[in-house]
This record gives sequence, C-alpha cells and structure tokens, in this order.
Amino acid sequence: MSVDAAALYEVSDATWPAARKWDDGPWTLRDGAGGGKRASAATARGDVTDQDIPKAEAAMKAMGQRSLFMIREGDDALDAMLAARGYDLIDEVALYTAPIGMLTDIPIPPVTCFTIWEPLAIMAEIWAKGGIGAARLAVMGRAAVKTGILNRWNEQPGGVAFAAVHNGVTMVHAVEVLEHQRKVGVAQWMMRAAAFWGAKQGAQHIAVLCATANKPANALYTKLGFTSVGTYHYRQAPQ
Repeated sequence: MSVDAAALYEVSDATWPAARKWDDGPWTLRDGAGGGKRASAATARGDVTDQDIPKAEAAMKAMGQRSLFMIREGDDALDAMLAARGYDLIDEVALYTAPIGMLTDIPIPPVTCFTIWEPLAIMAEIWAKGGIGAARLAVMGRAAVKTGILNRWNEQPGGVAFAAVHNGVTMVHAVEVLEHQRKVGVAQWMMRAAAFWGAKQGAQHIAVLCATANKPANALYTKLGFTSVGTYHYRQAPQ
C-alpha cells in the first residue's frame, strides 16, 4: 500500500477509534465519548458547501459536543468557510511514517520495554500525569489489534505509549515520558518497541502523529528516519 496522508487518516481512525462513527450526507461524524479531538471531530467526505455546515453542527450539538472539524489535505474550501464563520484554528498535526525495518535495526536492551495489554496500574498513572485519563484509555480499548508499551529506565518506570495496527501500518499514540526520565532515550526505545511488536503483527510501516508545535518530538521522529507525508488541523467553534 502507499502510505500517504490519506492512508494515515484511515489508519488514525482505526487505531484511535470513536465510540461511534457514521456518515451523514457529506460528513463523517464521530461520537468521541470524551476521548479527545481525533475521536470527536467531523470530517468532510468530499466537497461541501456553506449550507452543509449547520447539519454537522446540529449533530455535534445533539451529542453534547462542541462543534469541531478536522481539516485534512484538500479541505481548503471548508477551512475558509469555517474561518469566515469565526471558527478558531487549533492544533496543527504532522503525519509521520517510516518503513518498519528502520526501527528494528537495533536490538532493544533487556528489561527496557514491555508490550502489555491490558494496561498495568503504573501505565494508567503515567498516562494520567499527561492528561490521558479513563476516556482515552477507553479509546485504546476499542482498537482491534493493540498493545501498551511500558518503558523502564535506571530500574524505574520511564514512560508509556500505545500502539495499534491497521492495514499494514503500526501507529503509535499517547507517548508519555515521565519528566525526570526525559532526554535519556526513553521515547526512542518505546518507538522501537512498537516497531518490533508491529512487525510481529505483519505491519510493514510505522507511523506517528505529532503536533507541529512540539519541536523536541518532531526532531526525534526525524532523527529516527520518519518522513512527514502531510498535516491536518482543527477548526473549533468559539465558546
């Protein structure tokens, strides 16, 4: 398969799934059940007009969700229409991918990373420190082929991540490193652990999403050999 932006949008949907997703006219709508923007945002299925927007807004209001649209590549017209309606631009995200073999070339030191599902209590605690609570853990639980990753560094917990596979791609989400364990390679080893695990599931590529404002994480993924294949951002209704 060609791992381009369109492919990664699909992989992201499958590996960080909404509680409910359905198509309605020109829109794909998502009930995130509190699981964050990716699991809650509406997306366009093709060309939309300004007259189509109230239908999506009404559906999100009925779910008790603030109106939120994910703007993917090719959605320039929708982006302009929402801007004209006063929607705020938030959270630009880069989509990264690499052949999975690029991250399985170095053996992981013993007792450094463990692939575990269901998450252990310590994993939930580390995620909670990064703002990833029960609703996002429920998102993880909905993915079909998945694992949690626990890192230990200097004989102490170092960080956690979540990985899931769809259509030959392992996508890594929810990377959290404890503050006192940063800048010592914890995130790199977790990404490599995700690659080794994904390869065992038959994946040929590994992918990750990263806010463009997170300069250290973007630098890490570039250093590991990832290539950015696109971006997306959100348009959110003012309060």
